[in-house]
Amino acid sequence: MSETIRFELEGMSCASCVARAERALSAVPGVKRAAVNLGIETADVVFAAPATPEHLAAALAKAGYPARQRQVVLAVEGMTCAACTGRVERVLRAQPGVAGATANLATRAATVTLWEPVDALGLAAAVARAGFQAAPMAEAGACDPGAEEAALWRETAIAGALTLPVFVVEMGGHLVPGFHHWLHGLVATQSLWVMQFLLVTLVLLWPGARFFRKGVPALMRGAPDMNSLVALGAGAAWAYSVLVTFAPGLIPEASRAVYFEAAAVIATLILFGRSLEARARGRAGVAIARLVALQPRTALRLSPAPEEVPIAALMIGDRVQLRPGERIAVDGVVVEGQSNVDESMLTGEPVPVAKAVGDSLTGGTVNGTGGLVMEVRAVGAATVLARIIAMVAEAQGGKLPVQALVDRITLWFVPVVMALAGLAFAVWLAFGPGLAEAMVAGVSVVIIACPCAMGLATPVSILVGTGRAAEMGLLFRKGEALQRLETVVQVAFDKTGTLTLGKPVVQAVHVVSGQTADAALALAAAVERGSEHPLAAAVLDEAARRGLTLPEAAGFQAIPGKGAEAVVGGETVRVGSARLFGPLDPVLAHLCSEAQAQGQGVLLVGRAGQAEAAIVAADPVKPAAAETVQRLEKMGLKPVMITGDARATADAIAARIRIKSVHSEIMAAQKAEVVRSFGSGTAFVGDGLNDAPALAMADVGLAMGTGTDVAIEAGDVVLMRGDPTGVVQAIGLSRAVMRNIRQNLFWAFGYNAVLIPVAAGVLVPFGGPQLSPMLGAGAMALSSVFVLGNALRLRGWRG
Repeated sequence: MSETIRFELEGMSCASCVARAERALSAVPGVKRAAVNLGIETADVVFAAPATPEHLAAALAKAGYPARQRQVVLAVEGMTCAACTGRVERVLRAQPGVAGATANLATRAATVTLWEPVDALGLAAAVARAGFQAAPMAEAGACDPGAEEAALWRETAIAGALTLPVFVVEMGGHLVPGFHHWLHGLVATQSLWVMQFLLVTLVLLWPGARFFRKGVPALMRGAPDMNSLVALGAGAAWAYSVLVTFAPGLIPEASRAVYFEAAAVIATLILFGRSLEARARGRAGVAIARLVALQPRTALRLSPAPEEVPIAALMIGDRVQLRPGERIAVDGVVVEGQSNVDESMLTGEPVPVAKAVGDSLTGGTVNGTGGLVMEVRAVGAATVLARIIAMVAEAQGGKLPVQALVDRITLWFVPVVMALAGLAFAVWLAFGPGLAEAMVAGVSVVIIACPCAMGLATPVSILVGTGRAAEMGLLFRKGEALQRLETVVQVAFDKTGTLTLGKPVVQAVHVVSGQTADAALALAAAVERGSEHPLAAAVLDEAARRGLTLPEAAGFQAIPGKGAEAVVGGETVRVGSARLFGPLDPVLAHLCSEAQAQGQGVLLVGRAGQAEAAIVAADPVKPAAAETVQRLEKMGLKPVMITGDARATADAIAARIRIKSVHSEIMAAQKAEVVRSFGSGTAFVGDGLNDAPALAMADVGLAMGTGTDVAIEAGDVVLMRGDPTGVVQAIGLSRAVMRNIRQNLFWAFGYNAVLIPVAAGVLVPFGGPQLSPMLGAGAMALSSVFVLGNALRLRGWRG
């Protein structure tokens, strides 16, 4: 049977491209026709087996015309276990044009990757036909976890109130000796059974109906899930008890016992477990809710009179008044006033940052005690806060490689459990005391099995871990970076802007006799006002910091490779290297050689061809750089520095931060190759435009949030503070999350591996107990709660 697919292509520029792309597609076995359109950059392909969309896309990529992919996110309600997520994924992957799909039990969402434009409503309809409620995320509206939790607690309370009398009637004798004799002396046994029938039927038809509404259709479709197991177990206990109560002749006399209390307690305990699960899920997802809450709903726009408007009405170029203590609505730049701004939501750094005219402001941060006027530079999805929320959501919705094993197991888990339950029933019926015991064994196996814990083990840890990371100023752009970062064995740092501040700062001003440091600095700054050299900016910044008044300079002239000169106060003043001057004063010469040996830059200042002062500038090492290197080594990692600096400069900086492995004189274009040469297990930390290839080449790229947009986009993890200690925190958190996931998986698999055989009664021949369905229901409910509770411990991770 033939299929048709349309790919949107990249890199198409001429008729030759069309021919090459068509040849590449036609060469794939199974392709019947391939037509490429240069005008709209598409390829329409008719194919049959053995060709697949993946084969076609690989052929296009190899030819140099990769197919574009796009993503659609669906909100999916009704997923309760790993079997549900597996079914949603299979349904979506079966749709035409879908390249891949991942469903996330913790976030209740499905991310669909498409080869071609596909109607999101059509995808949602396919999921709905599988028994779930689905809608495109943009149209689904905000899901209120509190409302879901409240509904579950309400149903649990109703089920508990109806179950309590049944439980007391059946189990009261175990708690109070003689209770059963007293009760049966007052009320006939048949009447008690009828009363239990009425109450338990209400439990199953009212609060417990959710299990049957979802579980029975799934069972009929041949795709049973957690709800099917509960419906089957509770329904079997109820149906058997109904026969004993109203048609006892159909049941052997020795097996005439009712299990109404088991059916009711099963439903009640599992509702209770789901209520706890909903509460834990709400706490796990609190990170995104906090980020969303950071954005105010209105802003005071100056147009020209102050006017309170919704932030959706703001446009680039608008001016916004920021009052003291007010939360900043969108991204912009200060045009009036000065203040301190609390950026802790962005960086995790509690110290407010001084802001003045020309400084940037980020939406969601909080203005301090000063008034500011801001010009809007970004709105909507383009703001930093919106991008952070999108990054966190994408990471939380991701699926780690470790999840692949879970997916393979859960695909068959529920059918296997049902087969084991049938086997336990048959064995007990054939070799056990009777029908009642066989029914108990079968129901116990069905009830105690818990795919919920397996489905939650990985995503809930990712949800909590990435949320905690965001609170600390660490943004995992890709969820799989969590797993890869744990396996890193060495961390390569770009020097400039990563281990150092990224711009030169004046360290000292040395003068010969008869001159003051401030006077020499003022002369140099007067000349350097016309220069674009990086050291010129350092001189001007230092003069401004000291509050110096600069004399007027005229006739500025750059002297290539040497420096610059200008006329100041009627004299020609030169600023630059030693080649601009005659023999240096011995003291200055010694200071210059000493500074250069330490990797510092030196600007000489003088008149009449004679140097009078030396200004020493350097790109300062970040305060936490040495601590970061030390902590990485304690974690068993190898820190490496990559820099374009000369060997002497690189070694001087490496000595200061105690980094042992240094690669110096590396050109920007060579960084990626150096990273490749390190092999697997390498993380690279950078911030500049020329770091993007190395960030992409590394197993994990960590981009400084203070760097360029290109570097940030190339990184897997963004360190919003620009502090190298964020690298230590990111690796530490990655290890904590993966350890947490392994604990959850060990519990989820170990629980089922141990308790399913116990429920089946394998210990009974050796004197062990036969597990009650009620105990099975309690164990099953608590297994999911354990996984969630364990994951929530990550919220308190400090590093």
